[in-house]
Amino acid sequence: MNGTIRVGNLFGIPFYIHPSWFLVLGLITWSYSSGLAAQFPQLSAGLALLLGLMTALMLFASVVAHELGHSFVAIRQGIDVKSITLFIFGGLASLEKESKTPGEAFWVAIAGPIVSLLLCGIVTAIGITTAASGPLAAIIGVLASVNLALALFNLIPGLPLDGGNILKAIVWKITGNPYKGVTFASRVGQIFGWVAILSGVLPLVLFGSASNFWNLLIGFFLLRNAGNAAQFARVQEKLTGLTAEDAVTHDSPIVSANLTLREFADERVISGQNWHRFLVTDDDGQLVGAMSIDNLRTVPTALWSETQVKQVMRPITESTTVQSDQPLLEVMQLLEQQKLSVLPVIRKNGVLVGILEKAAIIQLLQSRTQPNPA
Repeated sequence: MNGTIRVGNLFGIPFYIHPSWFLVLGLITWSYSSGLAAQFPQLSAGLALLLGLMTALMLFASVVAHELGHSFVAIRQGIDVKSITLFIFGGLASLEKESKTPGEAFWVAIAGPIVSLLLCGIVTAIGITTAASGPLAAIIGVLASVNLALALFNLIPGLPLDGGNILKAIVWKITGNPYKGVTFASRVGQIFGWVAILSGVLPLVLFGSASNFWNLLIGFFLLRNAGNAAQFARVQEKLTGLTAEDAVTHDSPIVSANLTLREFADERVISGQNWHRFLVTDDDGQLVGAMSIDNLRTVPTALWSETQVKQVMRPITESTTVQSDQPLLEVMQLLEQQKLSVLPVIRKNGVLVGILEKAAIIQLLQSRTQPNPA
């Protein structure tokens, strides 16, 4: 998935690492080992490097714990967690779907910062009760401060950060519209993105200092993801209330299973229809299979008049169909997840309605976007 490396499962959740994570791990290890070596000259270079690596790994463990906080609350709400990924800016828990209510969305969003604050408190308490000193005290201090920073940074009220999702839930609760919540939180996220970019650019331009270069990266990250979230929210809002049947292609390529191959060729192929794949129905209109132009080549032309479509068609399983009353937004997500461009649409009794093409959804979105003529 997007160049990431799967390293196993965490509590049954697929766990991935983006290659950029290794770069960050190396930088953090070098930074903290150098700091420990300077602060404690009695440490050997090898031991300082080992302690730096341990510190870096514990910091990333804190990020994973943060994402597990989101994940466990989502799972309690019946939401499947598709994966947890570590990347250059931290971590990401990918959820199967949104929470059903603003209250549930609020608790999923705030769970991560709560875990980070708890870790900060626990680590601080360990440092105080054990009266740790030397390198151990320094490492404990770093862990506590980083978890506090992780919680506070994520509470910034702009998407895609946790604070943005909290703000989204609040606006959703007030307006009753989840998409208005996403739009508002996305705009706030974009504002923070521009602020972060300016805080990185101004010192560079005015003083030639690149000390805030990291702010530039964070700013671009916020701008891009906040913009994507707003765009997806607009798409979701336009698809609200529509079902799969609303996007079915008119004059879908449907043929009867009882047609002979000669009739099929005369009616569908020679007549000039541009379809290369046809859905096959029985006498009751129920979907029983699919027929492609290539299937004709498997039968000698001389036998076309005595061979029926049902003899050469291929069966279709339920997993490759969608129900006519299924929300169109779910269908669009299914097309994206399974990398499909076309799906057959059937009613609950198995009767075929037609085919649904990804292009038809795009056209439907465009038609709903265009202003109505006066």
